[in-house]
Amino acid sequence: MPVGRSPVLKFQFISVALIKSISGIRGTIGGKQGENLTPLDVVRFSAAFATILKEGKGKGACKLVIGRDGRISGEMVQELVIQTLLSMGVDVIDLGLATTPTVEWAVKAEQADGGVIITASHNPKEWNALKLLNAEGEFISADTGKALLYIASNEDFQFALVDKLGSRTKDDSYLAKHIEAILAYPLVDKQAIEEAGFKVVVDAINSTGAIFVPALLEALGLKEVILLNGEVNGRFEHNPEPLPEHLTGLSSEVLKQKADLGIAVDPDVDRLCFVNEDGSLFGEEYTLVAVADYILQHRKGNTVSNMSSTKALKEITLKHGGEYFPSAVGEVNVVKKMKEVEAVIGGEGNGGIIVPDFHYGRDALIGIALFLSHLARQGKGMKSLRTQYPDYFISKNKIELKDNNGQPDLNEVFQKIKEKYKKNPVNTEDGLKIEFDNDWVHLRSSNTEPIIRIYAESDFETKANNIAVQLMRDIKEFTNSSE
Repeated sequence: MPVGRSPVLKFQFISVALIKSISGIRGTIGGKQGENLTPLDVVRFSAAFATILKEGKGKGACKLVIGRDGRISGEMVQELVIQTLLSMGVDVIDLGLATTPTVEWAVKAEQADGGVIITASHNPKEWNALKLLNAEGEFISADTGKALLYIASNEDFQFALVDKLGSRTKDDSYLAKHIEAILAYPLVDKQAIEEAGFKVVVDAINSTGAIFVPALLEALGLKEVILLNGEVNGRFEHNPEPLPEHLTGLSSEVLKQKADLGIAVDPDVDRLCFVNEDGSLFGEEYTLVAVADYILQHRKGNTVSNMSSTKALKEITLKHGGEYFPSAVGEVNVVKKMKEVEAVIGGEGNGGIIVPDFHYGRDALIGIALFLSHLARQGKGMKSLRTQYPDYFISKNKIELKDNNGQPDLNEVFQKIKEKYKKNPVNTEDGLKIEFDNDWVHLRSSNTEPIIRIYAESDFETKANNIAVQLMRDIKEFTNSSE
């Protein structure tokens, strides 16, 4: 198994339930305003976003696309956002239940001024978020984010007069439009997929994947699709992050059904991973590797992934005559780097696939279509496909940041770790990445959760785990010394 978890060491540092980052405004539902994602916070940030959009349009009409995943709080938060936007004089195209990539794609299709996706992605059910998009259907920039936070903090917005209120248009056509566009993509081989006759088990984790993934598979010609956790109720049957320890039910069902493969997505369908025919995991890191291999066979060019992703992508890229470039973690950073180097494929090792000439956003739906095209054309099974790629192990760990008086300065802690390993190559573009011969470890604060992530990669599981555990001990040591 190429991806796993070593024992998690938990240290208590800080308390954060409302996180404001390039990944959006994310928090737990309920509680006190300013500390959690409360209705008042939803209104403030929605009004601030509307203010920025309207300033960009001048006196012209402003249009925005909005959609949500299947979370318990989704409808409530969506109504707060929509009514706030209408009160600001913004016209809203309401997609209802949708995926993140579908909203991103719809912003471009509608020539809208931006978009909002109501989803906390892989976070547990008590979380929700506003993912904010620009007119390109991409996440807003850091500068725009700073402006939004300033406006929200100062409540510097002005609501529209009664005859200037925005209008709301409900549009449920984008499920079909998104799928139609995927089928029309040149490297999606519907004929090969249909002829392969795959039997597939899908874990839709009680969200919009239960609507969109089966519809896509049917459009691709698959006749046998078994759906797990298909009720869209937001009461996730298991932890919604598609990690190995959360996919045991999918693995078991693939074996039970004698299926060719299993497919897992997260609640907003921008992350994707697969299960082999024997119930073993293909590896979330290798979703991007396999799709990139397929793309690069047909289009020569460069690739990008974030620096917490497997080095297998670099090796595959070099094999095809391209050049690989790392980026900071976060979709907006990956997209920025992809544009700079004119990458033909990119994404993140968490199963995020970005196909730039389709749209600049992680899209599990086109990822499924391209992966199945690759699998069908190679004419063998999942395990056979997996053996074609380098076999590295990534140990993925986290330190939870919870309330503790006298919190340490994480920058100071990272600086001390950098000094300790000064003889090793170090990258400080995003947290701290240290190389050890052919191995590496990456330490960084999460954009989406109150945690520090510690990822380490090696050719052996024990080596990766040992590297990660050592760095976690270093964090503990230097945390104590800084107090």
